[in-house]
Amino acid sequence: MGHVEVSGPDLENSGIAESELAGDAMLAGQAHGESVLLARCGEEIFAIGAACTHYGGPLAEGLRVGDTVRCPWHHACFSLTSGEALAAPALTATACWRVERRDGRIFVREKLSRVARRMPTPTANGGRHMLIVGGGAAGYAAAEMLRRLGHEGPITVISADPAAPYDRPNLSKDYLAGTAPEAWIPLRPAKFYAEQRIELRLDTQVTAIDPAGHRVTLADGSSIGYDKLLLATGAEPIRLQLPGADLPHVRTLRSLQDCREIISRARAGTRAVIVGASFIGLEAAAALRTRQVEVHVVAPEARPMERVLGAPLGDFLRALHEEHGVTFHLGHKLERIEAARVCLEDGTWLPAELVLAAIGVRPRLELAEQAGLAIERGVVVDEYLQTSAPDVFAAGDIARWPDPHSGERLRIEHWVVAERQGQTAAHNMLGQRCRFEAVPFFWSQHYDVPVNYVGHAASWDELLQDGDPAARNVAVRYRRGGRTLAISTIYRDRESLESELALEQSRST
Repeated sequence: MGHVEVSGPDLENSGIAESELAGDAMLAGQAHGESVLLARCGEEIFAIGAACTHYGGPLAEGLRVGDTVRCPWHHACFSLTSGEALAAPALTATACWRVERRDGRIFVREKLSRVARRMPTPTANGGRHMLIVGGGAAGYAAAEMLRRLGHEGPITVISADPAAPYDRPNLSKDYLAGTAPEAWIPLRPAKFYAEQRIELRLDTQVTAIDPAGHRVTLADGSSIGYDKLLLATGAEPIRLQLPGADLPHVRTLRSLQDCREIISRARAGTRAVIVGASFIGLEAAAALRTRQVEVHVVAPEARPMERVLGAPLGDFLRALHEEHGVTFHLGHKLERIEAARVCLEDGTWLPAELVLAAIGVRPRLELAEQAGLAIERGVVVDEYLQTSAPDVFAAGDIARWPDPHSGERLRIEHWVVAERQGQTAAHNMLGQRCRFEAVPFFWSQHYDVPVNYVGHAASWDELLQDGDPAARNVAVRYRRGGRTLAISTIYRDRESLESELALEQSRST
């Protein structure tokens, strides 16, 4: 998933003068045939791998915050003292080396053992059974973090998906485009779950939860007890409700199985209609154009993504996609679908061997509602992601939590938010009382243009633009009442990281 080239000064044999790492600087070099990041924190100097373990982002171009470094691409965070992956989307530690300072020079010596860098063991929890319902971002991140924190008891992940946890953002990006191999998609190889003693029960439906009895019931009538339960059931695509919506060439894009079905139909020259100008819809449009599919986008709004990104970036994204051959039919809705064409409400017919519905998702709340959990457009949780039922937590697309930055209750359908909530839930399932305080972050990819977004602005009264989207160099700030709520950037990775940190430091509570 990308890499940082082995280049820069030879830190193993020649080292560098201490004066070359002045202040709180970071520097990329090489040692033992690998890329190494050197970082000074006051009087201490650390050496860790220079590539983010998520997609290989160059950590030397990131932001140092205390004794941590944040990746410029997707805002993963690593410990400089141990290389530990502290915050998603990176889930794997990077390498860590011993640093030697001799005669005014800095050298990188032998690699340190990962065993010695295990995260602190939490409060004693004995053999308690941690049950996770949902095998997506939040569920997987929670299971992995429970083991990383030292939990020794059983962990069971029940997933309705027939596939083991996978990299869902890639389904609308490189994997759909055919530029990412199948090997990139699983979050871990199969042996990981055996080694970590995480029981995966795939293609399995939970039909009921009994919070008082600490049990869940499965579709086959059996039941499983738990000590702590994490609900991470995610969301499901909203289906089209119009004539022809049940035809076999009408698809949604949520699961790996969905993506494979779309790929099987996306041959060069195929004519596709995408319903909805959402991020998923536009990313899928870019991916299908890479496969030489003819793409038409039909959506009721006047410009794509205006509600989330504002008019300037919405206009830019439309122009970008049009440059790549996408045809937009904005201000229109579909009326019906036939075997090889669709009809718009104004009577326009478009040829379509493939129709992709990208009109949003809805949280899967049925289990939580049946269990009597507090519901308010999502599962209500406190700052520790605890639901209204004892020993039941919720994370990911279903959770509505009190956000300390906006002062509002939020429910956000972002991959990184779900992963970080899963990690926080793991701490709290072990009794650590960790507040979920992460600033929301997501990224979107359109051809060679990434859009990063930090914060959350459901609405704004002021939009400040610095730079030009057409030049692939812009930052847009969304403000309300004189306060910045969110920032979108294109190719301003450092500014995006600095904006994230500023939002962290300006909590409303």
